[in-house]
Amino acid sequence: MRLSSGDRLFIGSIYVFLVLLAFVAFYPFWNAAVISFNSGTDTMQGGVTFWPREFTLENYKVVFKDERLIDGFIISIFRTIVGTLLSVMATAILAYGISKPQLSGRNVYMVLCIITMYFSGGLIPSYLLIRELGLMNTFWVMVVPGIINVWNMIIFRTFFRGIPAGLEESARIDGSSNWGVLFRIVLPLSGPVIATLSLFTAVYHWNDWFAPSIYISNTDLLPIQTKLQQILNANIMLEQMQNVDAAAQGRMSAMRAVTTKSLSMATMMVATIPILLVYPFVQKYFVKGVLIGSLKE
Repeated sequence: MRLSSGDRLFIGSIYVFLVLLAFVAFYPFWNAAVISFNSGTDTMQGGVTFWPREFTLENYKVVFKDERLIDGFIISIFRTIVGTLLSVMATAILAYGISKPQLSGRNVYMVLCIITMYFSGGLIPSYLLIRELGLMNTFWVMVVPGIINVWNMIIFRTFFRGIPAGLEESARIDGSSNWGVLFRIVLPLSGPVIATLSLFTAVYHWNDWFAPSIYISNTDLLPIQTKLQQILNANIMLEQMQNVDAAAQGRMSAMRAVTTKSLSMATMMVATIPILLVYPFVQKYFVKGVLIGSLKE
């Protein structure tokens, strides 16, 4: 079908709008990457936009030589893996139970879960609860409080309702227990939903910096995002350069091309790229997993 000039103009304007929208969304990330590869002293002069004016790897050398940042990177990886596995598994188990009509009081449980989506005790009661549970200054304070996600549970529950009852009945006839039905029948059929919600949960754990900053004072347990936030707000690198003694000035002179801003951008790249690399592998599950789990009733 041939398009009229008005149709071609309309379609062309849509493409232009989408290109501009993509540019606005992508440019801040690109500019941060450019600054991370640019000399810090040159960046302070301004005007660094699309390409590094003075290319350098000193920013990344400082990042990977800093044991605090490397430890935070390892903590973030471990937290993301453990937190995602436990959260998705616990949420799926809860959703499977609530999805069954024969569960006594399931509507009451559902109402109680939904209430927690809209109301919470606040930061002070949460802090007191975490302290009484003995989770302060432990790795598990970053995992246990968010182990159940009610929104993900609702998506799981809705998806489980759409699985044909005959599959579970045939499994029970063969002698399978409820746990066997869940792990051998239901969860293997829930691949798209599990992949999508696992990614959402992993992104949350990887990006969360606030909870560790409140509940953890041991710097060895802080994830990379919290340490990045400290670099951005406290100018750690600048303070170190100002407080070094005379013997250390010679060593610090080799880092004169590194500034707080350039170091922050390099750290942000190191903290952001790993989670971005996960998206291409699960992108195909996004629409299928979320729509099936949230719309089918």
